[in-house]
Amino acid sequence: MNFSQVAVMSILEIAQITRQAARKLAVLSAEAKNQAIETIAKALEVAAPSIVAANVADRAAAEIDGIAKPLYDRLKLDEVKLKSAIAGVRDVAKLPEPVGSVQIHRELDTGLILKRITCPLGVLGIIFEARPEALIQIVSLAIKSGNGVILKGGKEAVRSCEILTKVIQQALAKTAVNPEVVQLLTTREETIELLKMDEYIDLIIPRGSNSFVKFVQDNTRIPVLGHADGICHLYADKAADIDKAVEIAVDAKTQYPAACNAIETLLVHSAIAPKFLPTVAAALQQKKVELRGDEKTRAILENIAEATEADWSTEYSDLILSIKIVDSVEEAINHINTYGSRHTDVIVTEDSETAETFLNGVDAAGVYHNCSTRFADGFRYGFGAEVGISTQQMPPRGPVGLEGLITYKYRVVGDGHVAASYVGKDAKEFTHRDL
Repeated sequence: MNFSQVAVMSILEIAQITRQAARKLAVLSAEAKNQAIETIAKALEVAAPSIVAANVADRAAAEIDGIAKPLYDRLKLDEVKLKSAIAGVRDVAKLPEPVGSVQIHRELDTGLILKRITCPLGVLGIIFEARPEALIQIVSLAIKSGNGVILKGGKEAVRSCEILTKVIQQALAKTAVNPEVVQLLTTREETIELLKMDEYIDLIIPRGSNSFVKFVQDNTRIPVLGHADGICHLYADKAADIDKAVEIAVDAKTQYPAACNAIETLLVHSAIAPKFLPTVAAALQQKKVELRGDEKTRAILENIAEATEADWSTEYSDLILSIKIVDSVEEAINHINTYGSRHTDVIVTEDSETAETFLNGVDAAGVYHNCSTRFADGFRYGFGAEVGISTQQMPPRGPVGLEGLITYKYRVVGDGHVAASYVGKDAKEFTHRDL
């Protein structure tokens, strides 16, 4: 089945064929899956000019539609980004095989053996805005973990997503992996129908705005894994190295401001504020960052805008930063736990005890000491790539790679054993011996 044929199928039919293809993928060898992933990488390299051209067309249309700058930045897939994404595909192939790992191997009794073994989830539904390179990451992780995947990209990236899917499906047709394990939806109506496919979809992963993620959660019975806002903080403690704090703050805000792991609020201890704020402000403003501050901050930085209550809970995804002066690490922690999104937060300090207080007290998927929040990324964690970042309390949490796409099953092998032998007057005893 080719890409054009899928376009005229119903969502139910797409879900059904993806489920069937995923069941076959689930039992393929690690070698077969890795060969398929490498075939995809090579195909993407060959098709690079066409992929970049499709993305240029997407960006041109998006500009005409008045797309917001942060979304435009995420939409961009140039040669550099594509090359990096392809490298990520190959990194996924190098990762240890996640399927078939024995987590528990236990003798329940002589001849009665229990194993807990990892296996794929089944079929993933991934709904994302912009970021066409996410499609590449997700497909490679899905194949490596033995899962089928139904993708729905944002309308602003439709040309990019269509050509990427076509290239990937054509590549898979040359391998042991059925191309039907990868499907693409293109309309909002299809998204609504997808959310109803609880019989065929095992996990929904939305990547987008807070309102979008909430919409998905409110309109499906399928388990949802995702994060909404990326309201990340940097706290410059009274024991911070000023130069170090400035460098980290500038990187965390400006290295890629549209990313969900860029900081949106800077908290500064009052003891260093008079010295630190003018220095960091100059460095940030040199990068064209708009600063907003509370009353104490504006007493030091007189020419910046006032930060309102709404600013503390806003993800700008742009060159805007709110600043607040606090009197203690405890106040910083309280602010973060009140307004943060449980994504990634960092303390800059040379006091290890204060750092430990912060790392233990902040409720977030990522808590950092003396480094940029921009490291909150599956590729940078060595996961090869990620399907998204989860800010929920239940695992998986943070960047979700292969470990978030597998589950497990219990296998018990006996030799005529029956439960009745282990109850009553002459009940046998379990040995419960780990092997």
